[in-house]
Amino acid sequence: MNILIVSPVLIPFITGIVMLLFWSRRDIHRFLNVVGAALLLAASLALLDSVARHGVQATQLGNWPAPFGISFVADLFSAIMVVITGLTALAVAVYSLGSMDEARERFGYYPLLHIMFMGICGAFLTGDIFNLYVWFEVLLMSSFVLMALGGERAQLEGSIKYVTLNLLSSALFLSAVGILYGAVGTLNMADLSLQLSLLNHQGIVLTLAMLFLVAFGIKAAIFPLFAWLPASYHTPPIAVSAIFAGLLTKVGVYALIRVFSLLFVQDIALTHGLILILAGLTMVTGVLGAVAQNEFRRVLSFHIISQIGYMIMGLGLFTPLALAGAVFYIMHHIIVKMNLFLVSGIVHRLRGSYELKDLGDVYKTHPWLAILFLIPAFSLAGFPPLSGFWAKLILVQAGLQVEQYIIVAVSLLVSLLTIFSMMKIWAEAFWKKAPAPAQPDTRNLAFMVAPAVGLALVTVTIGLATQPFYELALGAANQLADPSAYIAAVQSASLALR
Repeated sequence: MNILIVSPVLIPFITGIVMLLFWSRRDIHRFLNVVGAALLLAASLALLDSVARHGVQATQLGNWPAPFGISFVADLFSAIMVVITGLTALAVAVYSLGSMDEARERFGYYPLLHIMFMGICGAFLTGDIFNLYVWFEVLLMSSFVLMALGGERAQLEGSIKYVTLNLLSSALFLSAVGILYGAVGTLNMADLSLQLSLLNHQGIVLTLAMLFLVAFGIKAAIFPLFAWLPASYHTPPIAVSAIFAGLLTKVGVYALIRVFSLLFVQDIALTHGLILILAGLTMVTGVLGAVAQNEFRRVLSFHIISQIGYMIMGLGLFTPLALAGAVFYIMHHIIVKMNLFLVSGIVHRLRGSYELKDLGDVYKTHPWLAILFLIPAFSLAGFPPLSGFWAKLILVQAGLQVEQYIIVAVSLLVSLLTIFSMMKIWAEAFWKKAPAPAQPDTRNLAFMVAPAVGLALVTVTIGLATQPFYELALGAANQLADPSAYIAAVQSASLALR
């Protein structure tokens, strides 16, 4: 077994279990929280380096060959996603030291956080469609508890909506998996790619594609399946909101890109054409929702939906350049969106509210915080030379290449509305005179500021040194467009056991 491939799953699992053994030791939890996240980032970087050097890698758990055993597969796309998971895990681990209250820390916040990271990494690395369902359930169970932990009224209301819609998604997902197995007799994704292309009943394939589109569409919060997200993401503590905003919907996007590049490519004009339409509608409805909001985190929550549209736009266009744009956009967006939530938490700590009408004078009293906001805000809106500009430019070029002028026009219009909504936050929270004086709470503020500074530097680095990140995204896109290396890696790992 290749231990490097499974290390991003084992590290958070071991970290969470060790924390449980020291349940009453809050100090040990806080220490292991940061150490475990740092080790996860180191292991994920090592995995990405190995995949970049040696190509797609696979391993079979339990020494059972595919398609009977459990496959773990690391291509460039999954390795990139695991690295971003490690980076955001470390950021939120440090941020939590300054923002999380003692009561939640004593009731298992840190073990739950790392079990969720285990589920996320498992979803990115699994090569089996049923085990993708299992990893989704692992991360969702821990996220359910994190959403409700503390028992505040708004949290419980948001949790009910979050749980209900995600359970519906899981039921659809499991039903689709059952029908898929009945149709082709395998659940290994590399084997499915071969078997579905040989299946004579293309009506069944199309039905399965639509079932997976709805199931993963709910998890990714695409149009019209996104209502649960803005109703829930603003309710938990800010560290939880930030990690949810950065990572959880992207697991759904990852699943969409994986199955609609590896499995369901028999009728691209229909399936990916539908995805392209949904991408445009997701962009527009998300940004219009953001423009209408007057609470810091709710504005950002609707922007998650809008930006998901750009990611699946690349999938809908389905060219190597478009897929590279989608991968690059995911890399950029996870970092930027999480950072905006972290900044909103710092503003709340200093000004005591998330309501824009109650805020003001942040630029005057804390100019450094204004800069921390403007970097990810401008990147989200697509200002050059930040990472968001390059991500949108790649997608626009991809759309123009295949003469999809409508989606290109929509993406540019949505960028303008994104600028408007970001300026709305700037004018209300940072620029205008505060309606009432506030007593800043600066306890442990350094733990909250350091991750925001770090993520801002990553955003600037991606913008100013774009070429290596673009080449990485393009390499991932080429592997998605031509899955032969993915399939060969799984077959090779299986042959080594025979």
